[in-house]
Amino acid sequence: MDLDFVQRILGSLFDGVLVTIFLVTASIACGNALAVPVALARVSRRWWLKAPAFLFILFIRGTPLIVQMFMIYYGLAQFPAVRHSVLWPILREPMWCAVISLSISTAAYSGEVLRGAIQAVPRGEVEAARSVGMPPGLMLRRIVLPIALRQSLPTFANETVLLLKASAIVFTITVRDLMGEANIIRAQTFRTYEPLITAALMYLVLTWIIVRGFGWLEARLGAHRRAAPSTAPGRVAPTAAVSLDAR
Repeated sequence: MDLDFVQRILGSLFDGVLVTIFLVTASIACGNALAVPVALARVSRRWWLKAPAFLFILFIRGTPLIVQMFMIYYGLAQFPAVRHSVLWPILREPMWCAVISLSISTAAYSGEVLRGAIQAVPRGEVEAARSVGMPPGLMLRRIVLPIALRQSLPTFANETVLLLKASAIVFTITVRDLMGEANIIRAQTFRTYEPLITAALMYLVLTWIIVRGFGWLEARLGAHRRAAPSTAPGRVAPTAAVSLDAR
């Protein structure tokens, strides 16, 4: 390892880090937003909602991400209708094609995770909401989805880490992310270890930040589960004493 050479290439690699952070952040935001309707369609009793969501998840999870990315970036450009549409300024840019493909992949994986979490919501919570006359839409927003999202946080953290590593293939459609910058440096200088090992360490740091961030969020949202300090044996809690005196 030539540390002087590593110091010279850090600027280019940091530029790639910024691109990688943008790709992951935009894909997580768009993909998880799409995952909610996908999950709701999967748990729906209407077959015309359930079947398309099932096929969408099956296709996205069953085909390689790089194939989907090539189909969006290289494939759509072959259709004249696409090239003359209002979407062409977006679809001709490799950056946005990468965001679209990563977002679609995230929507499929996160949608299936959220589907399982929705079905795992305790039955008693739903029955309690129904017993007080809560409308289905309000119950979904205030009871079902918050509980499902909280239960899914550890899995979402894992999915985000996998998305970060999956984003390394965007250099194949000319996006100069962290892996793209490292590959360009390797091709120009014929040095393999310095750019690739440095890029791997940067991915490791980004992974640590993601894990710590989701850990903090999980602890924040699960604060209500912390057990309250119990009273000493043989002593009555002050609130209980007051209620007994009031009688």
